[in-house]
Amino acid sequence: MQPLIDNARTFGQRPEEFAQLAQGQSPEVLFITCSDSRVVPALITGARPGQLFELRTAGNIVPPYNSDRPTGEAATIEYAVQVLGVQDVVVCGHSHCGAVGAVVRHDDLAAVPAVRDWLAHAADEPKCSDPSDPTVAEAVQNHVLAQLLRLRSYPCVDQRLQAGQLRLHGWYYEVHTGTVREHRAETDTFETL
Repeated sequence: MQPLIDNARTFGQRPEEFAQLAQGQSPEVLFITCSDSRVVPALITGARPGQLFELRTAGNIVPPYNSDRPTGEAATIEYAVQVLGVQDVVVCGHSHCGAVGAVVRHDDLAAVPAVRDWLAHAADEPKCSDPSDPTVAEAVQNHVLAQLLRLRSYPCVDQRLQAGQLRLHGWYYEVHTGTVREHRAETDTFETL
């Protein structure tokens, strides 16, 4: 913890770098990814403060849209799309994902009922020919595609897609190599950026 505290102490000693951020935000990208500490969107993309609007959830899950029971995730998506007017949404899964791995391995999550119930939002169980693969690459990539499909069910997302004002992207990040792959619709494969 101490190195983090030390950095926080010196971080604010460069106010000129941050003064313009007080004027507001206008990110172009909503970046939806896992809460996993090994996934750092600004590090992966090189984004500076104000460039990414982030939504981090266990397993980068986009819950089903339900106007009668709004969620923090739905509010974040709606705010990014309707108020901030982001032009792109990235759903980024990652290798060695504990959440997706638990789903495809059918792990017993009785000891963590909130986690178990949250993972039930994952949509259908992602296709995975080898659940023993520690990277769970195939499952994570299929999971990313399912979350992109789920995003399309959000009225604000659908409206902006129909108007040609929004683009959706599926990314897969390898924590063990740093490689980022993007889903290519024309080949239905994840290819290196």
